[in-house]
Amino acid sequence: MRQKIVVGVAGMPGAGKATVNEIVRSMGYSVVVMGDEVRRETQKRGLKPTPNNLGKIMLKLREEEGPTVLAKRCIPKIEAAASEVFVVDGVRSLHEIAEFKKRFPNFKLVAIHSSPETRFQRLFKRNRSDDPKGWNTFVERDLRELSVGLGGAVATADYMIVNEGTKTELKRNIRKVLEAAVSKWPK
Repeated sequence: MRQKIVVGVAGMPGAGKATVNEIVRSMGYSVVVMGDEVRRETQKRGLKPTPNNLGKIMLKLREEEGPTVLAKRCIPKIEAAASEVFVVDGVRSLHEIAEFKKRFPNFKLVAIHSSPETRFQRLFKRNRSDDPKGWNTFVERDLRELSVGLGGAVATADYMIVNEGTKTELKRNIRKVLEAAVSKWPK
């Protein structure tokens, strides 16, 4: 059996990862969202999915089970699925990258970058339960994300996409990058 092709996506909240997921799915690839593991755990612990609760659970999981906990929870889902190509949304640290590379040696990482102002506007408009309602909450969330190693993951990504333009531009860029990443995978 051919080894699965696994490409991670890293980016600060609001950089465009959810839009990348839509594009990836339209390309016929499967997506695993690491943040869904945090949302499930938050619900399991009887908490509402607020920015504060999700942030606390994200940190608590890493404290209880180590910095690779979310990667370790996602890997069996990737291995069990029939899909050959997977995108992992929400890679946040060098520890998680190393964990994915243990199982998928040719794992590649794509970083999505947008300015803080652009990201804040997107999150405010998106209005998901865990999205910040004000600038201070937004900054707190950014600092929490950076505290688990997201900056290191973005800095060492194999590919970088700056997402300050339109959804059409992002779609074109992500298609180009994913096609390049997948084509480099050993046959």
